[in-house]
Amino acid sequence: MLLSYKYRAYPGATTETRLNSALDTCRWLYNTLLEECTTAREHGITPTMRGTQARIVTLKEENPFLKGVYSKVLQMVNYTLWSNIAALSQTKKRGRKIGKLRFKSACRYRTLNYNQSGFKIDREHSSITFSKIGAIPFTMHRPYAGTVKGVLITRRGDRWYVIVQAEQEVSEPKREGRSVGIDLGLSSFAVDSDGAVIENPRFSEHSLDRIKKLHQSIARKQRFSKNWKKAKGKLEKAYEHITNQKNDFLHKLSRRYVDTYATICVEDLNIKYLKENGNSPGLHRSIHDASWGRFYFYLSYKAESAGTNLIKVDPRNTSQICSNCGSIVKKSLSERVHECPYCGFVADRDYNAAVNIHRVGMEQPFEPVEMIPLHHIAVMQVLSMKQEATPFRAG
Repeated sequence: MLLSYKYRAYPGATTETRLNSALDTCRWLYNTLLEECTTAREHGITPTMRGTQARIVTLKEENPFLKGVYSKVLQMVNYTLWSNIAALSQTKKRGRKIGKLRFKSACRYRTLNYNQSGFKIDREHSSITFSKIGAIPFTMHRPYAGTVKGVLITRRGDRWYVIVQAEQEVSEPKREGRSVGIDLGLSSFAVDSDGAVIENPRFSEHSLDRIKKLHQSIARKQRFSKNWKKAKGKLEKAYEHITNQKNDFLHKLSRRYVDTYATICVEDLNIKYLKENGNSPGLHRSIHDASWGRFYFYLSYKAESAGTNLIKVDPRNTSQICSNCGSIVKKSLSERVHECPYCGFVADRDYNAAVNIHRVGMEQPFEPVEMIPLHHIAVMQVLSMKQEATPFRAG
Protein backbone atom coordinates (compact mmCIF):
# COMPACT_ATOMS: atom_id res chain seq x y z
CA MET A 1 0.00 0.00 0.00
CA LEU A 2 1.37 3.40 -1.00
CA LEU A 3 0.79 6.23 1.46
CA SER A 4 1.88 9.85 1.23
CA TYR A 5 2.97 12.11 4.09
CA LYS A 6 2.63 15.83 3.62
CA TYR A 7 5.05 18.25 5.33
CA ARG A 8 5.50 22.02 5.23
CA ALA A 9 8.71 23.01 3.40
CA TYR A 10 10.78 26.18 3.78
CA PRO A 11 12.98 26.83 0.71
CA GLY A 12 15.37 29.78 0.80
CA ALA A 13 15.09 32.66 -1.67
CA THR A 14 17.57 31.17 -4.15
CA THR A 15 16.05 27.70 -3.92
CA GLU A 16 12.54 29.11 -4.34
CA THR A 17 13.66 30.86 -7.54
CA ARG A 18 14.92 27.51 -8.86
CA LEU A 19 11.66 25.81 -7.90
CA ASN A 20 9.55 28.41 -9.69
CA SER A 21 11.82 28.18 -12.73
CA ALA A 22 11.48 24.36 -12.75
CA LEU A 23 7.70 24.62 -12.48
CA ASP A 24 7.59 27.06 -15.39
CA THR A 25 9.80 24.74 -17.47
CA CYS A 26 7.60 21.73 -16.71
CA ARG A 27 4.50 23.75 -17.56
CA TRP A 28 6.06 24.71 -20.89
CA LEU A 29 6.84 21.05 -21.61
CA TYR A 30 3.30 19.94 -20.68
CA ASN A 31 1.72 22.56 -22.95
CA THR A 32 4.14 21.78 -25.80
CA LEU A 33 3.45 18.03 -25.68
CA LEU A 34 -0.29 18.67 -25.45
CA GLU A 35 -0.17 21.00 -28.47
CA GLU A 36 1.81 18.45 -30.50
CA CYS A 37 -0.67 15.69 -29.58
CA THR A 38 -3.58 17.90 -30.66
CA THR A 39 -1.86 18.79 -33.95
CA ALA A 40 -1.09 15.12 -34.65
CA ARG A 41 -4.74 14.14 -34.19
CA GLU A 42 -5.86 16.94 -36.51
CA HIS A 43 -3.62 15.38 -39.19
CA GLY A 44 -5.00 11.88 -38.62
CA ILE A 45 -2.03 10.65 -36.59
CA THR A 46 -2.62 8.89 -33.28
CA PRO A 47 -0.05 10.05 -30.71
CA THR A 48 1.29 7.61 -28.11
CA MET A 49 2.77 7.97 -24.66
CA ARG A 50 5.98 6.31 -25.86
CA GLY A 51 6.17 8.75 -28.74
CA THR A 52 5.86 11.84 -26.56
CA GLN A 53 8.39 10.31 -24.16
CA ALA A 54 10.89 10.06 -27.01
CA ARG A 55 10.00 13.59 -28.09
CA ILE A 56 11.32 14.95 -24.77
CA VAL A 57 14.84 13.90 -25.84
CA THR A 58 14.72 15.94 -29.04
CA LEU A 59 13.05 18.86 -27.27
CA LYS A 60 15.98 18.96 -24.82
CA GLU A 61 18.38 19.25 -27.75
CA GLU A 62 16.28 22.03 -29.32
CA ASN A 63 15.65 23.83 -26.00
CA PRO A 64 18.69 23.60 -23.66
CA PHE A 65 16.77 25.20 -20.76
CA LEU A 66 14.97 21.84 -20.31
CA LYS A 67 18.28 20.41 -19.07
CA GLY A 68 17.89 22.59 -15.98
CA VAL A 69 15.22 20.18 -14.70
CA TYR A 70 15.95 16.63 -13.52
CA SER A 71 15.20 14.13 -16.32
CA LYS A 72 12.85 11.97 -14.23
CA VAL A 73 10.74 15.03 -13.40
CA LEU A 74 10.37 15.74 -17.14
CA GLN A 75 9.30 12.13 -17.69
CA MET A 76 6.61 12.52 -15.01
CA VAL A 77 5.27 15.58 -16.87
CA ASN A 78 4.60 13.25 -19.80
CA TYR A 79 3.04 10.71 -17.44
CA THR A 80 0.74 13.41 -16.00
CA LEU A 81 -0.33 14.45 -19.50
CA TRP A 82 -1.30 10.92 -20.48
CA SER A 83 -3.03 10.32 -17.15
CA ASN A 84 -5.20 13.36 -17.92
CA ILE A 85 -5.87 12.11 -21.45
CA ALA A 86 -6.88 8.69 -20.10
CA ALA A 87 -9.18 10.26 -17.49
CA LEU A 88 -10.86 12.36 -20.18
CA SER A 89 -11.35 9.27 -22.34
CA GLN A 90 -12.94 7.34 -19.47
CA THR A 91 -15.32 10.25 -18.81
CA LYS A 92 -16.36 10.19 -22.48
CA LYS A 93 -16.96 6.42 -22.35
CA ARG A 94 -19.34 6.94 -19.43
CA GLY A 95 -21.52 9.04 -21.75
CA ARG A 96 -20.66 12.46 -20.39
CA LYS A 97 -20.08 15.43 -22.65
CA ILE A 98 -16.43 16.49 -22.58
CA GLY A 99 -14.28 19.17 -24.09
CA LYS A 100 -10.53 19.22 -24.72
CA LEU A 101 -7.65 19.28 -22.28
CA ARG A 102 -6.71 22.84 -21.43
CA PHE A 103 -3.22 24.27 -21.46
CA LYS A 104 -1.76 24.90 -18.02
CA SER A 105 -1.46 28.50 -16.88
CA ALA A 106 1.26 29.55 -14.41
CA CYS A 107 -1.14 29.37 -11.46
CA ARG A 108 -2.38 25.89 -12.40
CA TYR A 109 0.94 24.04 -12.57
CA ARG A 110 2.25 23.63 -9.04
CA THR A 111 3.97 20.26 -8.54
CA LEU A 112 7.34 18.68 -9.32
CA ASN A 113 7.31 14.88 -9.16
CA TYR A 114 10.59 13.18 -8.20
CA ASN A 115 9.66 9.55 -8.78
CA GLN A 116 12.08 6.90 -7.43
CA SER A 117 15.24 9.00 -7.83
CA GLY A 118 16.67 12.51 -7.81
CA PHE A 119 16.21 13.15 -4.10
CA LYS A 120 17.95 12.40 -0.82
CA ILE A 121 16.19 12.65 2.54
CA ASP A 122 18.13 13.66 5.64
CA ARG A 123 15.89 12.61 8.54
CA GLU A 124 18.30 13.84 11.19
CA HIS A 125 18.28 17.42 9.90
CA SER A 126 14.75 17.29 8.38
CA SER A 127 15.77 18.28 4.88
CA ILE A 128 15.49 16.88 1.37
CA THR A 129 18.05 17.51 -1.36
CA PHE A 130 16.52 17.58 -4.85
CA SER A 131 18.57 17.20 -8.03
CA LYS A 132 18.96 20.53 -9.91
CA ILE A 133 17.20 22.33 -7.01
CA GLY A 134 19.23 21.92 -3.81
CA ALA A 135 18.48 21.19 -0.14
CA ILE A 136 15.09 22.19 1.28
CA PRO A 137 14.34 22.04 5.03
CA PHE A 138 10.90 20.79 6.09
CA THR A 139 8.98 20.19 9.31
CA MET A 140 8.69 16.46 9.97
CA HIS A 141 5.83 16.69 12.47
CA ARG A 142 5.27 12.97 12.09
CA PRO A 143 7.87 10.44 10.88
CA TYR A 144 6.93 8.51 7.77
CA ALA A 145 7.08 4.72 7.68
CA GLY A 146 7.89 2.27 4.91
CA THR A 147 10.07 2.34 1.79
CA VAL A 148 10.19 5.73 0.06
CA LYS A 149 9.16 5.48 -3.60
CA GLY A 150 9.05 9.14 -4.50
CA VAL A 151 8.87 12.73 -3.29
CA LEU A 152 6.71 15.54 -4.65
CA ILE A 153 7.21 19.21 -3.94
CA THR A 154 4.19 21.43 -4.48
CA ARG A 155 3.26 25.10 -4.13
CA ARG A 156 0.00 26.30 -2.59
CA GLY A 157 -0.24 30.07 -2.69
CA ASP A 158 2.99 31.33 -1.10
CA ARG A 159 3.58 28.08 0.81
CA TRP A 160 5.57 25.01 -0.19
CA TYR A 161 5.00 21.41 0.81
CA VAL A 162 6.90 18.16 0.30
CA ILE A 163 4.96 14.91 -0.02
CA VAL A 164 6.88 11.73 0.80
CA GLN A 165 5.37 8.64 -0.85
CA ALA A 166 6.15 5.47 1.11
CA GLU A 167 5.17 1.86 0.49
CA GLN A 168 3.91 -0.05 3.53
CA GLU A 169 2.78 -3.60 4.17
CA VAL A 170 -0.94 -4.16 4.72
CA SER A 171 -1.91 -5.48 8.16
CA GLU A 172 -3.82 -8.74 8.56
CA PRO A 173 -7.55 -8.23 9.28
CA LYS A 174 -8.48 -8.33 12.95
CA ARG A 175 -10.20 -11.57 13.98
CA GLU A 176 -12.16 -10.28 16.95
CA GLY A 177 -13.51 -6.98 18.20
CA ARG A 178 -16.49 -4.66 18.13
CA SER A 179 -18.37 -3.75 14.97
CA VAL A 180 -20.38 -0.66 14.02
CA GLY A 181 -22.59 0.70 11.26
CA ILE A 182 -22.24 4.34 10.16
CA ASP A 183 -24.89 6.40 8.35
CA LEU A 184 -23.67 9.67 6.81
CA GLY A 185 -26.00 12.65 6.56
CA LEU A 186 -26.30 16.42 6.32
CA SER A 187 -28.21 17.45 9.45
CA SER A 188 -25.57 15.48 11.37
CA PHE A 189 -22.35 14.41 9.69
CA ALA A 190 -22.74 10.83 10.90
CA VAL A 191 -24.82 8.65 13.22
CA ASP A 192 -23.61 5.19 14.17
CA SER A 193 -25.28 2.06 15.48
CA ASP A 194 -23.76 2.62 18.92
CA GLY A 195 -25.77 5.83 19.25
CA ALA A 196 -23.04 8.41 18.54
CA VAL A 197 -24.26 11.51 16.65
CA ILE A 198 -21.38 13.46 15.06
CA GLU A 199 -22.09 17.15 14.48
CA ASN A 200 -21.75 18.40 10.90
CA PRO A 201 -18.95 21.02 10.97
CA ARG A 202 -20.10 22.95 7.85
CA PHE A 203 -16.72 24.62 7.44
CA SER A 204 -17.43 26.00 3.94
CA GLU A 205 -20.81 27.38 4.97
CA HIS A 206 -19.29 29.25 7.91
CA SER A 207 -16.71 30.86 5.60
CA LEU A 208 -19.11 31.61 2.75
CA ASP A 209 -19.45 35.36 3.43
CA ARG A 210 -15.68 35.84 3.55
CA ILE A 211 -15.21 33.85 0.33
CA LYS A 212 -17.84 35.97 -1.46
CA LYS A 213 -16.18 39.22 -0.34
CA LEU A 214 -12.78 38.00 -1.53
CA HIS A 215 -14.22 37.06 -4.95
CA GLN A 216 -15.81 40.51 -5.20
CA SER A 217 -12.51 42.12 -4.26
CA ILE A 218 -10.71 40.24 -7.06
CA ALA A 219 -13.40 41.16 -9.60
CA ARG A 220 -12.92 44.89 -8.88
CA LYS A 221 -9.18 44.80 -9.61
CA GLN A 222 -7.25 44.88 -12.86
CA ARG A 223 -6.30 41.34 -13.86
CA PHE A 224 -2.67 40.39 -13.02
CA SER A 225 -1.99 43.71 -11.27
CA LYS A 226 -0.19 43.67 -7.90
CA ASN A 227 -3.41 44.29 -6.00
CA TRP A 228 -5.15 41.55 -8.02
CA LYS A 229 -2.40 39.06 -7.14
CA LYS A 230 -2.55 40.10 -3.49
CA ALA A 231 -6.32 39.61 -3.35
CA LYS A 232 -6.04 36.29 -5.18
CA GLY A 233 -3.45 35.16 -2.63
CA LYS A 234 -5.87 35.94 0.19
CA LEU A 235 -8.57 33.89 -1.54
CA GLU A 236 -6.22 30.93 -1.96
CA LYS A 237 -5.34 31.08 1.73
CA ALA A 238 -9.02 31.18 2.66
CA TYR A 239 -9.72 28.07 0.60
CA GLU A 240 -6.64 26.35 1.99
CA HIS A 241 -7.83 27.10 5.53
CA ILE A 242 -11.19 25.46 4.81
CA THR A 243 -9.46 22.43 3.29
CA ASN A 244 -7.17 22.10 6.32
CA GLN A 245 -10.17 22.31 8.68
CA LYS A 246 -11.97 19.57 6.75
CA ASN A 247 -8.93 17.33 6.57
CA ASP A 248 -8.22 17.69 10.28
CA PHE A 249 -11.80 16.81 11.20
CA LEU A 250 -12.08 13.88 8.77
CA HIS A 251 -8.68 12.43 9.66
CA LYS A 252 -9.42 12.48 13.38
CA LEU A 253 -12.94 11.11 13.04
CA SER A 254 -11.86 8.27 10.74
CA ARG A 255 -8.98 7.49 13.11
CA ARG A 256 -11.42 7.33 16.02
CA TYR A 257 -13.53 4.69 14.26
CA VAL A 258 -10.57 2.63 13.03
CA ASP A 259 -8.98 2.55 16.48
CA THR A 260 -12.26 1.70 18.22
CA TYR A 261 -13.74 -1.02 15.99
CA ALA A 262 -12.52 -4.20 14.32
CA THR A 263 -15.28 -4.05 11.67
CA ILE A 264 -16.89 -0.93 10.20
CA CYS A 265 -19.98 -1.07 7.96
CA VAL A 266 -20.85 1.85 5.67
CA GLU A 267 -23.12 2.48 2.69
CA ASP A 268 -21.67 2.03 -0.79
CA LEU A 269 -22.82 5.48 -1.91
CA ASN A 270 -22.53 6.87 -5.43
CA ILE A 271 -21.61 10.32 -4.11
CA LYS A 272 -20.92 11.80 -7.54
CA TYR A 273 -24.43 10.81 -8.70
CA LEU A 274 -26.00 12.29 -5.56
CA LYS A 275 -24.26 15.62 -6.16
CA GLU A 276 -25.08 15.78 -9.86
CA ASN A 277 -28.71 14.73 -9.45
CA GLY A 278 -29.62 16.66 -6.31
CA ASN A 279 -32.90 18.56 -6.14
CA SER A 280 -31.20 21.91 -5.67
CA PRO A 281 -27.81 23.66 -5.90
CA GLY A 282 -27.95 23.97 -2.11
CA LEU A 283 -28.06 20.18 -1.74
CA HIS A 284 -25.11 19.83 -4.12
CA ARG A 285 -23.14 22.38 -2.09
CA SER A 286 -24.04 20.69 1.22
CA ILE A 287 -22.91 17.25 0.02
CA HIS A 288 -19.70 18.76 -1.34
CA ASP A 289 -19.08 20.59 1.94
CA ALA A 290 -19.68 17.42 3.98
CA SER A 291 -16.93 15.63 2.00
CA TRP A 292 -18.40 12.14 2.39
CA GLY A 293 -16.10 10.79 -0.33
CA ARG A 294 -12.99 12.05 1.42
CA PHE A 295 -14.18 10.56 4.72
CA TYR A 296 -14.70 7.16 3.06
CA PHE A 297 -11.27 7.48 1.46
CA TYR A 298 -9.55 8.20 4.78
CA LEU A 299 -11.56 5.48 6.51
CA SER A 300 -10.64 2.98 3.78
CA TYR A 301 -6.87 3.38 3.79
CA LYS A 302 -6.66 3.70 7.59
CA ALA A 303 -8.70 0.50 7.95
CA GLU A 304 -6.46 -1.27 5.45
CA SER A 305 -3.26 -0.23 7.21
CA ALA A 306 -4.65 -1.09 10.67
CA GLY A 307 -6.16 -4.45 9.73
CA THR A 308 -9.72 -3.22 10.32
CA ASN A 309 -12.42 -4.79 8.14
CA LEU A 310 -14.37 -2.17 6.15
CA ILE A 311 -17.63 -3.47 4.67
CA LYS A 312 -19.67 -1.49 2.12
CA VAL A 313 -23.36 -2.39 1.89
CA ASP A 314 -26.10 -1.66 -0.65
CA PRO A 315 -27.66 1.69 0.41
CA ARG A 316 -31.13 0.84 -0.93
CA ASN A 317 -33.87 1.19 1.72
CA THR A 318 -31.49 1.51 4.69
CA SER A 319 -33.57 4.51 5.83
CA GLN A 320 -36.94 3.00 4.90
CA ILE A 321 -36.65 -0.43 6.55
CA CYS A 322 -37.62 -0.75 10.20
CA SER A 323 -34.53 -2.08 11.97
CA ASN A 324 -36.75 -3.68 14.61
CA CYS A 325 -39.10 -5.77 12.45
CA GLY A 326 -37.94 -5.42 8.83
CA SER A 327 -41.07 -3.72 7.50
CA ILE A 328 -40.81 -1.02 4.83
CA VAL A 329 -41.84 2.36 6.26
CA LYS A 330 -41.72 5.00 3.52
CA LYS A 331 -40.41 8.41 4.63
CA SER A 332 -39.55 11.65 2.85
CA LEU A 333 -36.20 13.35 3.44
CA SER A 334 -37.86 15.90 5.71
CA GLU A 335 -39.06 13.20 8.13
CA ARG A 336 -36.31 12.86 10.74
CA VAL A 337 -38.03 10.29 13.00
CA HIS A 338 -38.70 6.65 12.15
CA GLU A 339 -42.10 5.50 13.41
CA CYS A 340 -43.06 1.95 12.50
CA PRO A 341 -46.86 1.41 12.31
CA TYR A 342 -46.37 -2.37 12.42
CA CYS A 343 -44.26 -2.92 15.55
CA GLY A 344 -44.45 0.53 17.17
CA PHE A 345 -40.65 1.04 17.10
CA VAL A 346 -39.73 4.75 17.24
CA ALA A 347 -36.18 5.98 16.68
CA ASP A 348 -34.13 8.72 15.08
CA ARG A 349 -34.20 8.22 11.30
CA ASP A 350 -30.40 8.15 10.93
CA TYR A 351 -29.91 5.85 13.93
CA ASN A 352 -32.43 3.42 12.41
CA ALA A 353 -30.44 3.53 9.14
CA ALA A 354 -27.13 2.95 10.97
CA VAL A 355 -28.56 -0.14 12.70
CA ASN A 356 -29.73 -1.46 9.31
CA ILE A 357 -26.31 -0.84 7.77
CA HIS A 358 -24.68 -2.71 10.65
CA ARG A 359 -27.14 -5.60 10.40
CA VAL A 360 -26.70 -6.01 6.63
CA GLY A 361 -22.92 -5.66 6.79
CA MET A 362 -22.62 -8.27 9.55
CA GLU A 363 -25.26 -10.47 7.85
CA GLN A 364 -27.41 -10.56 10.97
CA PRO A 365 -31.13 -11.48 10.98
CA PHE A 366 -33.83 -9.06 12.11
CA GLU A 367 -34.32 -9.08 15.87
CA PRO A 368 -35.75 -6.58 18.37
CA VAL A 369 -33.55 -3.49 18.67
CA GLU A 370 -32.69 -2.22 22.12
CA MET A 371 -33.29 1.52 21.97
CA ILE A 372 -30.32 3.40 23.45
CA PRO A 373 -30.04 7.12 24.18
CA LEU A 374 -28.12 8.96 21.47
CA HIS A 375 -25.02 10.85 22.59
CA HIS A 376 -23.99 13.91 20.59
CA ILE A 377 -20.34 14.55 19.76
CA ALA A 378 -19.51 18.16 18.91
CA VAL A 379 -17.03 19.19 16.24
CA MET A 380 -14.65 20.53 18.89
CA GLN A 381 -14.67 17.15 20.65
CA VAL A 382 -13.46 15.53 17.43
CA LEU A 383 -10.88 18.26 16.77
CA SER A 384 -9.54 18.01 20.34
CA MET A 385 -8.35 14.48 19.69
CA LYS A 386 -4.61 13.89 19.41
CA GLN A 387 -3.26 15.61 16.34
CA GLU A 388 -2.63 13.28 13.41
CA ALA A 389 -0.48 13.92 10.39
CA THR A 390 -2.22 13.97 7.02
CA PRO A 391 -1.20 10.90 5.07
CA PHE A 392 -3.32 10.09 2.05
CA ARG A 393 -3.45 7.30 -0.47
CA ALA A 394 -1.26 7.95 -3.45
CA GLY A 395 -2.55 7.30 -6.90
